[in-house]
Amino acid sequence: MSGFDAVEVIAAKRDGLQLTAEQIDWVIDAYTSGEIAEEQMSALAMAIFFRGLDGAELSRWTTAMIDSGIRMDFSSLSRPTADKHSTGGVGDKITLPLAPIVAACGVAVPQLSGRGLGHTGGTLDKLEAIPGWRADLSGEAMMRQLEEVGAVICAAGSDLAPADKKLYALRDVTSTVEAIPLIASSIMSKKIAEGTGSLVLDVKVGSGAFMKTRDRAEELARTMVALGTDAGVRTVALLTDMETPLGRTAGNAVEVAESVEVLAGGGPEDVVELTLALAREMVAGAGVDADPAEALASGRAMDVWRSMISAQGGDPEADLPTAKHSEQITADTDGVLTRLDALGVGLAAWRLGAGRARKEDPVQAAAGVEWHVRPGDAVRAGQVLFTLHTDEAERIERAKESLAGAWEIGAQAGQTSPVVIDRIAAE
Repeated sequence: MSGFDAVEVIAAKRDGLQLTAEQIDWVIDAYTSGEIAEEQMSALAMAIFFRGLDGAELSRWTTAMIDSGIRMDFSSLSRPTADKHSTGGVGDKITLPLAPIVAACGVAVPQLSGRGLGHTGGTLDKLEAIPGWRADLSGEAMMRQLEEVGAVICAAGSDLAPADKKLYALRDVTSTVEAIPLIASSIMSKKIAEGTGSLVLDVKVGSGAFMKTRDRAEELARTMVALGTDAGVRTVALLTDMETPLGRTAGNAVEVAESVEVLAGGGPEDVVELTLALAREMVAGAGVDADPAEALASGRAMDVWRSMISAQGGDPEADLPTAKHSEQITADTDGVLTRLDALGVGLAAWRLGAGRARKEDPVQAAAGVEWHVRPGDAVRAGQVLFTLHTDEAERIERAKESLAGAWEIGAQAGQTSPVVIDRIAAE
């Protein structure tokens, strides 16, 4: 017998009491092993949603989730490690050019990534558009690739913070996803267990982000930076704009193509700016004196990209999939594009088949949205604003509905947010 009772723990948090370290350890362990019923954990998650967790509780909760599985160890590598986590957005292909740029600076990048759900895209879904590329690697293969290539983007193993996988699914169906303590512990338990020496958080704010307001995004960023710092991981966060989608594409193959453009020295300005801002933070966090912009301009980052894709079975020179059906949306008047709503664009890409409603749903590699103008650009009547791509023509009308209110043309440009809004480090 443990000496603890789930009902008592739920009641304590419901009444606003602080949970003890022993109670938290027991709850996470008992839930992971199936000793605590789903309905009881649902009640506790809702109590946390309303009552929160203080700093001591949250630190212990995160540690208990880490301890539900293994901790990875990169100390045998010949170079320091740095990782990046994004809270998710539309057109957020940043990991693809970022990992090879940072690796070209002499830092190992063990990027354990996920798949998309809803309107936000998944890094692994994007890379799987490359013929032959595979997401699943053994621990040995991952270590070998980090040593030889310097970067790996792959799926996390099931033994990394298994408590989080179980709790995440529960939060998804009990409307407790938005609780900041539960978001922060979910992200940071995996990232700390991953064993990286330094971590940069890209916390999105805006219509296409999980956090719609700056205050909420800042609270989440500060919470996660504190958790990482307490765990001995050098952690900083950048608050970045997600009112407007990143770059000019949202989807899978279309975002890979845009990432390769960036690595070739081109690509949209906002994607390049954010990629280099995050790269500088990662390189500095790893204690390496190198210039990411030079690694990009010299072509060394592109060399790492080709090696990284090849090492995971992909053909970096292969043609990417193209959709069976495409349709254009044109401007009906002259003017200036004053708004492009990230959520509307993300929903359109999802409805075209680039995303999934449930974890088990398939995605289309070639589906997605291209936008040919950004806020502030002058447009003429009849000019193409969007190109929609899908393998199933019947999806196009629903996608057009998502975009219907997502853009506006006015007489003059409005004010646009900077890509990087703020930087948050340990106090």
